[in-house]
Amino acid sequence: MEDKLKSETPEAVGRDANFEPMSEAQAMAYLEEVDKESQTRNLTGIVKYIFYWACIIVSFYHLYTAFRGTPPVVMHRSLHVGMMLALGFIMYPINKKASRKKVAFYDWILWAVAIAIPVYIWLNYGQLIQRSGMPDLMDTIITTAMVVLTIEAARRLTGWALPALALVFIAYAIFGRRLPGMFMHRGYTWPQLADTMLGTEGVLGTSVSVAASYIFLFIVFGAVMTKSGMGQFFNDLAMALAGSSKGGPAKVSVIASGLLGSINGSAVANVVTTGAFTIPLMKKCGYTKEFAGAVESSASVGGQILPPVMGAAAFIMAEILGVSYSKIVIWAVIPALLYYLGIIIQVQLRAEKTGLIGVPRDQLPKVRDVMRQKGHLLLPILFLIYMLFFSGTTVIYSAFWTIVVTILVSWIRPSTRMSPKTILDALADGAKQTVPVAVACACVGIIVGVFAKTGFGLNMGNAIITLGNRSLILTLIFTMVTCMILGMGVPSIPAYIITATIAAPALSKLGIQPAAAHMFSFYFAMFANLTPPVALAAFAAAGLSGGDPMKTGFQSVKLSIAGFIVPYMFVYAPALMLINTTFWGGLQVTATACIGVALIGVAVEGYLFTNAKLFVRILAGAGALALIDPGLYTDLAGIGVLVAVVLIQRVVSIRKKSLA
Repeated sequence: MEDKLKSETPEAVGRDANFEPMSEAQAMAYLEEVDKESQTRNLTGIVKYIFYWACIIVSFYHLYTAFRGTPPVVMHRSLHVGMMLALGFIMYPINKKASRKKVAFYDWILWAVAIAIPVYIWLNYGQLIQRSGMPDLMDTIITTAMVVLTIEAARRLTGWALPALALVFIAYAIFGRRLPGMFMHRGYTWPQLADTMLGTEGVLGTSVSVAASYIFLFIVFGAVMTKSGMGQFFNDLAMALAGSSKGGPAKVSVIASGLLGSINGSAVANVVTTGAFTIPLMKKCGYTKEFAGAVESSASVGGQILPPVMGAAAFIMAEILGVSYSKIVIWAVIPALLYYLGIIIQVQLRAEKTGLIGVPRDQLPKVRDVMRQKGHLLLPILFLIYMLFFSGTTVIYSAFWTIVVTILVSWIRPSTRMSPKTILDALADGAKQTVPVAVACACVGIIVGVFAKTGFGLNMGNAIITLGNRSLILTLIFTMVTCMILGMGVPSIPAYIITATIAAPALSKLGIQPAAAHMFSFYFAMFANLTPPVALAAFAAAGLSGGDPMKTGFQSVKLSIAGFIVPYMFVYAPALMLINTTFWGGLQVTATACIGVALIGVAVEGYLFTNAKLFVRILAGAGALALIDPGLYTDLAGIGVLVAVVLIQRVVSIRKKSLA
């Protein structure tokens, strides 16, 4: 897919020479064409038909268990892993040279073994419980097969980084007695380690639990929403609201991508969905290829931190912290809005700096017309918010009924009505989209299982504190760097789980609220999608814009700079996450944070009323950093810097106009 995206020009994907935005049908056709040349198989014939219905059956199983309740924990999780592995070996060939049309015989063998694993666990569940801690030979063989298949599937779906890390930790668990210093432990035999992997602290641990419940259902929800026309609705609504303002097309991208990303929680999917519309529009209005791609990728990644749904890792955070998902939503809302405020401010300043205008009003849809035609698609989102915050039901039950309501609401108007075939397609798409996430969660379970068995996480946490010399800011920087390094090769969910397991306890020991510590790790794990050399969201956006992928990645980081500062803000001021604060306390911290974000925009873009000199940019950056610490004097200093920057720039601007 990456090569395809990099090579496409706007003309080649269905846009005319003026870079007119694609229609929804053209965008879907383009995505189907990209999918044909991606790493997944393009199945044909009876195999395609069987695979399609297998995906639907998998979705129906998860919907049924969401409504009626799940089997015992190990049975449910093992069946989920078995189904995801089975689908994965059919979808993904062994390497790039393998056939994309036929399933190799050895993949059918792997498929059969993947199915056999949960069958064995279901048939021997009672005996497995009795033998816990004392596995027999067959238990060890089955667990070995599950671990090997999980690592191989992760290699095919995510690359070598995550499975290599899993193999390193397996070796660490077995040979740990030979290591020096703090990393030495008693060492374990493979049967002992396999017993852990088969339980709820290994492959079938917390991450798989979340994947088998929350993540699967919300991915299906996103697929259903997409099939109902929600993406086009958000594009039209954003165009009507912001299209005519300065930098209007870029603001359209930010708003549309934020709205859609908050529902589907996938950065790359969001880029190729909304970007097919917004990127050509930005280029037509004068934005460079790299900046257009950067706006789209930055806004799309932000959807993973924006409620109500956010990214899949948010559900894992709720499970690890043992809190309701509604609390995660409350904690996340103000920092996420600050992130988007930072992007909007930079877009506005860039538009004023370069003289870019918006789309003429007579070429834009009217809000009233958009709402009349597709406004009813907001009802499922409102229903989800009600279910999460006010119904008193579980998140899983809420997700199930929201999917049902989405389908029913789509029938209100013919233009959005989902046919039985469309519904089945959405269920099949949901299952396929879950496979990479579920396999990554299973693989990271191996790593977390070794952490629990050997005490590695505790040792690393102490090492981070020691390395940071018990300094909070240094420990935060080390945690951020760890997240970014992991994110270069590991998907964002495993990156968050690993970092949260190691660093979050270390931060808590330094007096940081556990919620803030986990949210800090969560943010930087998500931003790995933007940071070169591996920036999947930015590369996908570069493919659509025709720009240079690396330049797009660096532009994305520049646009998202507020997102790199905001986590430090809420660590030092938990009131920004509405933790242990009053209404007025939260309002004060939010107001100063907004000032800080505005100063960051001025410092990065080098513009306010007119071009800013270097010392003004440095002054603005210093003011923003001062506002990280919520103390009275630092707040006053930051506000003073804002006043000084505004006055300086206004005076310079007036002088330039008088001389012109």
